[in-house]
Amino acid sequence: MEVELSSLDLRYEGYRLRDRPCEARLLALIAERGIAEPLEGVELDGRHVLLNGFKRWRCARKLGLTSAPYVSLGEDAALGIVAVLRASNDRALSLLEQAGFVDELKRLHRMSVAEIAAALSRSAGWVSMRLGLLGEMPALVRQKLFAGAFPVYAYMYTVRSFMRMNKGKSDDVEQFVAALSGKRLSVREIEYLAYGYFRGPESLREQIRAGNVALPLERMKRVAQAADGCTPIEQAMLKDLEIAQKYLQRVTGKCLDKRLASPAFHAQAQLLLCGLLGRAPAFFQTMRQLHDRCGQA
Repeated sequence: MEVELSSLDLRYEGYRLRDRPCEARLLALIAERGIAEPLEGVELDGRHVLLNGFKRWRCARKLGLTSAPYVSLGEDAALGIVAVLRASNDRALSLLEQAGFVDELKRLHRMSVAEIAAALSRSAGWVSMRLGLLGEMPALVRQKLFAGAFPVYAYMYTVRSFMRMNKGKSDDVEQFVAALSGKRLSVREIEYLAYGYFRGPESLREQIRAGNVALPLERMKRVAQAADGCTPIEQAMLKDLEIAQKYLQRVTGKCLDKRLASPAFHAQAQLLLCGLLGRAPAFFQTMRQLHDRCGQA
């Protein structure tokens, strides 16, 4: 059927990723040939609720079109979402878009993991992985990713890895993604900055949070280039320093945990802490000497 663009309910628009380059190409194609593939949605409360075709809808509006071809997937939102997900291989629905719709089925339509898996002819692990992906994602990060302001690939394969290694707090990840959103950085540049942000000093983190990324980016590029010339012994030392920094941060945070209260813990921790505190002056003196030597090189 042909429907008025203004009559479409766009409540699921935030479940689909924005891709401005792709949308620009689609705009040119629709301007030349019109909308070849119909939009898809479900009928709820007398409204056409759009599930698939948001790029086509936006392009049509930009071109001044008032109507578009439309196919109804029924009167049940859950069944409509299942239909879109089952066809996602053909339509290249991204992992995050799949996760958003799976989360919708679980939260609002009260479907269990087993029911979703059966409806989609997928494994329970396939469903659980997508639910877990959104479950660990801060709300602001989800907003930036789906709006196309931050590269999905950079989040999936760079930011998440640092978050897991460091057991990063969600506000750290939010601040990093918010600071770099909309800056049109490459995945490689975001990788450099992520290494500095999650592993580097607070001064570097403050610069990135403030949106001043030029100097931190140049610094991290030099670090990455210099790392290629390290000997095996130097690489091993760098790895040890990285591990030391990681556990210093972890232990510092855990020391404040009020659950560390048993007599058995106190007795054993006191012995270990005596050893650590005894070595602390020599350790930090050596670290300062190495820091000064590296700064003079």
